[in-house]
Amino acid sequence: MRTLPPMSTLRAFEATARTGSVTRAAEELFRTHGAVSRQLRQLQEHAGVELFEREGTGLRLNEHGQALYEVVRTALDQLEQGYGRLLDQARGPTLHVACSATFAMRWLVPELVDFYRLRPDIRIRLSMTSAREIRTEGADVVIAWDLSSYPAAERQRAIPLAPVAFGPVCAPAYAPEVATGARITHDFTSSAWDQWEALTGHHIAPGAGLTFPHTHLCIQAALSGLGVALIEQRLIQAELAAGTLVAPFGFTAFGGGLMAVPATRDVPADADVFIAWLQRRLLPPVDSRAPRQAGQTGA
Repeated sequence: MRTLPPMSTLRAFEATARTGSVTRAAEELFRTHGAVSRQLRQLQEHAGVELFEREGTGLRLNEHGQALYEVVRTALDQLEQGYGRLLDQARGPTLHVACSATFAMRWLVPELVDFYRLRPDIRIRLSMTSAREIRTEGADVVIAWDLSSYPAAERQRAIPLAPVAFGPVCAPAYAPEVATGARITHDFTSSAWDQWEALTGHHIAPGAGLTFPHTHLCIQAALSGLGVALIEQRLIQAELAAGTLVAPFGFTAFGGGLMAVPATRDVPADADVFIAWLQRRLLPPVDSRAPRQAGQTGA
């Protein structure tokens, strides 16, 4: 027999600890303030210790409460994930796709309506993180453009999706300083600047600059006027169209292009369908201005 308090008291405790407020916890759980307060008292009586202390008009976990919160939060997270997997299995086949958060937010998710219109029977589960972190965690397909850090076996089974074209972009007011200003670099693809310079012969902002772990942070930094970022053109179509970002040197095609890396050499049918859809949807080029090829530069 398990010596556990009622699950309702643990849910009330977790919500209160996370929000720091009985009122907010009650709103989240669709309970009254009094009901949540009673559940907290019941839990503390069951444990035989106080779990909170007052802090102004709110509550703060004490030492005992913090220790319990770590356990309860982890357990509820595991329950939620396990239940989610059960729902996925019950609802039918799910294709696990991993890609960068920026690609997912700025291109893939807005385009998925077309995929679901064509294939409502295939459900996409997205992991929005770096490929090096996710490809060992069960993804069926990884979408990436820089495979230099991938094992040879994974590079060999990579499937081309579309060309990629990168260009230095900045806020309009920053354009006069683009050659000598601050360079904004992605932590995990810092070699992109070296590739661009080798292809174009240009050298931009060679001094110290800023680095960020995600492309969308690089974009935001450029929008804020902090420097010049090297971004793939598909990811900034809205900003280019609105004029909030400019590309003084245009865009230069990089070798390799965007790739899909299946988890196994034998690509499952659902993954094959999704990859074929990506190939169609990513072409023709998103920008009517043809990307500059290696050796071509802009004014």
